[in-house]
Amino acid sequence: MTRTAPRRHFASDNYAGICPAAWEAMARANAGHEPGYGDDAHTARAADLIRQLFETDCEVFFVFNGTSANSLSLASMGQSYHSVICHEVAHVETDECGAPEFFSNGMKVLTVAGGDGKVTPAAVEKVVRRRTDIHFPKPRAVSLTQATELGTVYTPDEVKAVWATARSLGLRIHMDGARFANAVAELGVAPKEITWQAGVDVLCFGGTKNGMAVGEAVVFFDKELAREFDYRCKQAGQLASKMRFLAAPWVGMLESGAWLANARHANAMAELLRGELAAIPGVKLLQPRQANAVFAELPKPVVGALHQRGWRFYDFIAWGGSRLMCAWDTTEADVRAFAADVRDLLVVR
Repeated sequence: MTRTAPRRHFASDNYAGICPAAWEAMARANAGHEPGYGDDAHTARAADLIRQLFETDCEVFFVFNGTSANSLSLASMGQSYHSVICHEVAHVETDECGAPEFFSNGMKVLTVAGGDGKVTPAAVEKVVRRRTDIHFPKPRAVSLTQATELGTVYTPDEVKAVWATARSLGLRIHMDGARFANAVAELGVAPKEITWQAGVDVLCFGGTKNGMAVGEAVVFFDKELAREFDYRCKQAGQLASKMRFLAAPWVGMLESGAWLANARHANAMAELLRGELAAIPGVKLLQPRQANAVFAELPKPVVGALHQRGWRFYDFIAWGGSRLMCAWDTTEADVRAFAADVRDLLVVR
């Protein structure tokens, strides 16, 4: 009996399966015995490839997911009486279940507003200058999300501008790069240009949303901040005994170039979706399309009807609309089928 392939959705790039480059690399890592806990050749190779990608010497650690990557790296940047500044829609504020505070033993997250989901130098300075007394959690770091939760990207100049202000105020720069590859693909820059050359101290480089089964890389450009980070990982349950299965997919993705090809494809599908929806009367686009997400306002009855037709996408993330996320395996047919259903339902109304 033949089985129909399951439908691809627009809820999250986490819905997608493992891309061929990552799958094949895991299969190679599965051939025989290897040392555990990161002492294997795959983990060493993956770390070296990341150093080559960023064109600098840096410390690299592999963890299971973005929550641990963000939370543990932020914890490494300060003490429990410090605070970290981020945008009000940043993942570390809205979707980590308090993990940054938990793993830092109390470091407070302070939020700022800003257009397109971006933190601005002025907003950072305002928070820092607002209170300098001992009763207020002392600002220690700024967290930037690249690409942002609203699907926009920071340019190199924008990152540098935040860094200049942060440096003048004695703050570190953390970057949540769950969709870092999509930002690089959109900007057409070398990864170093929006990280260490622009003042970023530590990057959480996302692999899961870009086609891996599981796993993120924590990249310390300031190596001093990485001191005893391996102990943080162990204590937090992030030291994989079979580390090669977290690291090997990075080897496949980086050696083949799939990390960037996947991101370019996802971005291109989002741009196609943006164009399709923009041509439909009754659909309002809410954010510029700069990465692999489209934010649109659809009539509530249409949203409900789309769900009834089997489409899955999120409404609670979009701040007043629907978020439609494309992945490495999204096809033109997927995009056009979704747009056709939107068009059909609007005509019915």
